[in-house]
Formats: sequence, structure tokens, C-alpha cells
Amino acid sequence: MIGRPVRVTSLSFANGKTLAEVVALVNRVSALGADVIALPETFLGQNDATPETLDGATVTALAEVARRHHTYIVCPIDRIEGTHRLNTAVLLDRAGGVAGMYNKVFPYWSEFDHRHKVEPGQDAPVFATDFGRLGLSICFDANFPEVWAQLEQGGAELVVWPSAYSAGTTLQAHALMNHFTIVTSTQTRDCLVYDITGQELLYEKSADVNVSRMTLDLDRCIFHENFNMDKLAQLLREHAGEVAVEQHLTREQWLVLKATRPGISARALAHEYGMEELRAYVGRSRREINAMRGQILKSPQMM
Repeated sequence: MIGRPVRVTSLSFANGKTLAEVVALVNRVSALGADVIALPETFLGQNDATPETLDGATVTALAEVARRHHTYIVCPIDRIEGTHRLNTAVLLDRAGGVAGMYNKVFPYWSEFDHRHKVEPGQDAPVFATDFGRLGLSICFDANFPEVWAQLEQGGAELVVWPSAYSAGTTLQAHALMNHFTIVTSTQTRDCLVYDITGQELLYEKSADVNVSRMTLDLDRCIFHENFNMDKLAQLLREHAGEVAVEQHLTREQWLVLKATRPGISARALAHEYGMEELRAYVGRSRREINAMRGQILKSPQMM
């Protein structure tokens, strides 16, 4: 595949499977090849008997799968750390090491009903992987834009969302407003994929275990027409056959660039020609307009 491909496998299934069954499943799909495999939220359940440490049975077993098949795995667990209980998505790297952890920032209300309550996480970090910048979010977080805004500010290109439910167009809104791709893995046995433009790329659901496999191009990039069109024309003229406008969303005044020749990065070329990606443009506009707002408020005539 041209561009910067990442092979993603989403596994969705209801709670009730044993760790041995999940490990066997992940082993089977890993053998088909994947850069990252996603599992549902707390897929072994969440009750007062389930919390485990980072070096417990679940992470240990799936770390071995990650190492054997040279893949990243998003492994959600009901985690205990000292006196703290957290709903955690553990990111395992290709060597089976812990590349990062995301603690659910907005636990659902029932998570506070346990004898040992689940604590809210504090932030939404973005992790550097060998295929791009990966963000994580979990279930009820879908209802809180500030989590997704932090992922955008961290430069996330792909967000994996393990969950107990599907969320649907709630996630579409986050993909649309933050311009990253979102892939889900749910206990409701379905998988949704939303594009950087908010377009639904995939929806699959199965009666038991849903396995969705996809290849995404993380080099695709989105720009506003503002201040970019002359630069774009020069880029396309001087690199004909290497880069193309994949989509031109005229009502939004957005355009999506992609590479059309192996070894070419549309994003790198666009930056070389001084084009500013949409997320950067909006962020810069916010900062500069807010700065002007502050100057206006401090001016004598406004006092």
C-alpha cells in the first residue's frame, strides 16, 4: 500500500471468555499479520474479584503474544496499583514491553459502586509507535470532548477506543472535529472505523466474536483551503503522479491529500511547500485570536 500503512485488527466480544480463550484468539489473528490489535474494555470482566497488577496474568500472557507475533496490542485490564484501582488500557509493544498506559478519565457510574471504587484517570497521553502517534480512550469517555481534544493536542493520528458499547455517531463527531482516525473494539461485538473527515469507513458486527481487519494510511492529511491553494497548485504541478487530492470537501473548504507513488509522503511534501494542516491551522488561529482577545481586554478603552 502506498503512503504510511498500518494494519489494524479489532477483536470484539462479550465478557465471559477465559484468558486462555482470549490468548488463543489473539494468537490466531496475530498469525495473519497486524501492526496493532485492539481488545474490548475490561474483557475479562470488572468486579471486586478481578483487579490485577500490571505484571499479572493478563498482561503477561498477551505480552508474550505481542513478542511472538511482533505486534502492538491494546490490552484493557481492571488494574490495581497499590491502593489505586483503575480502568486501564495497556499498550504492549512489538517486543512485549509496556509502551504506555491510559487510565479511563471518565469511569461509568457503576464503576464507583464496587467496594474498591475505580478512580478516574487524569489525562490522555499520546504514544509514539513505529507506525505513528497512537491515542487511547475508553467507553464512557466518548461523552466528554475534552478527552478527545487532549488527544488531538498530543498529535494523535489513530485513536483506539475499547468499550462496553458502540457509541456510533458520538465517535464520528470526535473524528470529524479532531481529524484523526478512530477504531473501536467493543463488548457489543462490533467495530466502527471513522476517517479523518468523519466518514464512516467500516461497520461490522458478529454474533459471537467480531474480527475486523483493515489497513489505514496514516500519511493521508487534511487541509483547509485558506492560505493553502497556491501552495497546493505548485506542489501538484511539480509532483504530478506522486501526490493527489483524494477528496475535496467544497462545503467545508477542506481537502485531503494522499501519496500516489511508493516512497512518497504527501504530508512531508505538503510541509515542504509550506502548507499548514487543518489541525495546526485551527490551533494557531485559536492561540492568536485569544491573544488578541487578551490585548483588547487590557486596552484602556475597554477598561
